[in-house]
Amino acid sequence: MLIYQHINLSSFPSRILEETIGEFAKLPGIGKRSALRLALHLLKSPSEDSKRLANLLLRLREEVLYCKQCHNISDKEICQICSNPNRDATQIYVVEDIRDVIAIENTQQYSGRYHVLGGIISPMEGVGPGDLSIDSLLERLQFPETKEVILALSATMEGETTSFYIFKRIQQLQKSELKFSAIARGVSVGDELEYADEVTLGRSILNRVPYDISISR
Repeated sequence: MLIYQHINLSSFPSRILEETIGEFAKLPGIGKRSALRLALHLLKSPSEDSKRLANLLLRLREEVLYCKQCHNISDKEICQICSNPNRDATQIYVVEDIRDVIAIENTQQYSGRYHVLGGIISPMEGVGPGDLSIDSLLERLQFPETKEVILALSATMEGETTSFYIFKRIQQLQKSELKFSAIARGVSVGDELEYADEVTLGRSILNRVPYDISISR
């Protein structure tokens, strides 16, 4: 334990160890002390484990794709959800990123399809509508099987702004038969969708409301 309390993180006995710790420390939520623990753990682990991890990291970057239809991650051009004939093709669940897809799938309360925007509108961070996959969403809505768009972005100012922008863009399509809805406010205002517990998120899905009602609340 003393090694983690007193070690000078600017001095290492190995340049390779130092560079490895530097790379680990670039990961979200990983500081230099945690990076040191990870690096030392790999050193003490069987070499086969390190080789398998290294191989998986390379495959992650080189082989994992983004679905051409919904922009979810996939091992093929079309993801398992979009290609599954048992999924409800009439519903499209619009989410911010892949973590939200995982969170919603864990509720087991939704059987339709998704559309991953790849972020939300945030002028402060230089993210505008053109940086998101909104145009490809509008293209998908041209297909006659789509009957409902469920807006399920985080209940933050940026999320609400993005939902309203998408709502207005879809209204311009003048498809009167298309239903708009938003998840119910079981998810607290200001909360990120991925951090909601599964029960709360599941109920929000089941109790979704028409979008034009949700924005008047």
